Amino acid sequence: MKTRLSKPVRKTEDPVKHPSHYTSSDSGIECIDVVEHMSFNLGNAVKYIWRSRLKGRFEEDILKAIWYLKRELRRHESVSNQTSKRDPEDRSTTSRRAR
Repeated sequence: MKTRLSKPVRKTEDPVKHPSHYTSSDSGIECIDVVEHMSFNLGNAVKYIWRSRLKGRFEEDILKAIWYLKRELRRHESVSNQTSKRDPEDRSTTSRRAR
């Protein structure tokens, strides 16, 4: 049996808690409800894409999103490089309690 999800209730406009450029999606979903489950960089990229057509600064917001995506790529590459360089036999990164 499939469960039907109810459509989210659109929050009342509030320039601080619920600005219209983050709550005007036809889905009724607010941007923060999505991005709070992401890393900082990815969340900011989504935020700028989400509002890009709503604040009158489309190009600026898309460029900001790209900047955050590039930053996330560099972070991911840095973490991946550190992990791949680590000797699998080296247990020095493991806490003493876990041993």
